[in-house]
Amino acid sequence: MIKIGLVDNRVNDLEKLKTILEREPRVMIDFATTNPEEALALLKRKEIHILITDIEMPTLSGYELADLIQANGLDIQVIFVTGYSGYAVHAFELDVLDYILKPYTRGRLLQGIERFMNRQGIKHESERLLLKSKTAIDVIAKNDIIFIERTGRSTTIITINGEFSTYQSLIGLETELTYRHFIRSHRGFILNINFIKNFALYTKHSYRVAFHHTNKTAMITKTNLAKVQAELM
Repeated sequence: MIKIGLVDNRVNDLEKLKTILEREPRVMIDFATTNPEEALALLKRKEIHILITDIEMPTLSGYELADLIQANGLDIQVIFVTGYSGYAVHAFELDVLDYILKPYTRGRLLQGIERFMNRQGIKHESERLLLKSKTAIDVIAKNDIIFIERTGRSTTIITINGEFSTYQSLIGLETELTYRHFIRSHRGFILNINFIKNFALYTKHSYRVAFHHTNKTAMITKTNLAKVQAELM
């Protein structure tokens, strides 16, 4: 698990960081603060891997935090997230992990996390899923999964190459589908957002989801629809 600290004196920008990173299965937000002095105190007594910080802040700048991390011999990588491009040269001199300009996309922020994982040799999850039934074990590519539906005691996995059945629960499968394009959309469904074609209002609190490569549909709650829309942006 990658432990991350967040500091940005702008509340909205801090919330954006938290919203993106809270969905990442390999990431744990150890602290998030708008106060850089509080962040410094936490850095000295907590064990985190990455500090994501703004640069221009009152009392202590992001550069000063990065300098103090080095001065105290802390093994913490720094990612700058800033609205100003003129600091890039200094950031390069500090050997920071990444330098990201606001406004940024989810994918751009996660590039820095991926860079850390590559440096540390952290392995990515398996690209294949084992589906167990009473008489067989099927091996399928996770990225081929369109959606998964739980009905009674049986789970059906709809893929671009056909359908598979298993007795495994959605909870069990969900723990193995930690790629961020899989989402538990409803108590009976897990969706791969890469195959979504459209949403149609079904009830006051839910929508029916149509996909590419299959005529079958799934369900998503209104709350989870907002999460999917954020992912698709």
